[in-house]
Amino acid sequence: MARNLDITALRSFVAVANTGGVTKAAGFLNLTQSAVSMQLKRLEESMDVRLFDRANRTVALTAQGEQLLGYARRMIALNDEIYSKLTSEVYEGEIRLGVPHDIIHPYVPQVLRQFAAEFPRMRLQLISQPTRRLREMFSRGEVDVIVTTESKAGDGGEVLVELPLVWIGARDGNAWRQNPLPVAFCTNCIFRSGVLRALDGADIAWDMVVESDLDNAVEAVVSADLAVNAGIVGHYPKQTIPLDHKGVLPDPGTTQIILYTSDTEDAVAGALRMLLRRAYQGEVSLKTIA
Repeated sequence: MARNLDITALRSFVAVANTGGVTKAAGFLNLTQSAVSMQLKRLEESMDVRLFDRANRTVALTAQGEQLLGYARRMIALNDEIYSKLTSEVYEGEIRLGVPHDIIHPYVPQVLRQFAAEFPRMRLQLISQPTRRLREMFSRGEVDVIVTTESKAGDGGEVLVELPLVWIGARDGNAWRQNPLPVAFCTNCIFRSGVLRALDGADIAWDMVVESDLDNAVEAVVSADLAVNAGIVGHYPKQTIPLDHKGVLPDPGTTQIILYTSDTEDAVAGALRMLLRRAYQGEVSLKTIA
């Protein structure tokens, strides 16, 4: 007797595997956590296998889950391709999306994948620049949709979520204990001035140890324990962690993730806006991460 897999349940399975948790997957899929959990349970019961190892706090795939993941991605891609080609209007052309590098992962890759499935003949160009440059490019019409990190939204901006900033340093590092405090920020970092004001307000002497407009230069000195940095909770460069500084350092504040689209957006830009909204609003759960 033939048995059929549920595409909706497979989509939830892939989303949880991609994001590492039910909460984030639910935000991306625009579903409740209970709905996603129920779909995962139904999928496991239909095949009589365990797809996730729930022994730890983090969600990890079992061997059977890892085996299913590749098949599930191909089935979803084929499903979306068929649906798009047979039921959707044909859209062709290019749309340009701008996102700062520190908020690309883990959400933008999912958005790109889903957008490509829904609009296979559209070319989506990803442009990664600091927020200030993206705002300038957007005002000149050089980019169609941008996501930014700012303290407040500008004209026409939609606040997707507000997230705390945290102090970031090297694993097992001691740079945060030094006096003056060695700090590293890009010259065009949107957080730089506010964080430095917080240090001044707390009477903490600081020393800027790198002057560069490249993010990887900052990441290099921080991961080498030569400086500390402040960034969005949950978004940490490799070999760095949020610092447990015992209250020695002041609160670096918060930032808002803001979406800008053209006043004359078409159906394609509107669809991209919806995908971005679902993706980033799933980050609300990151507020609880220390």
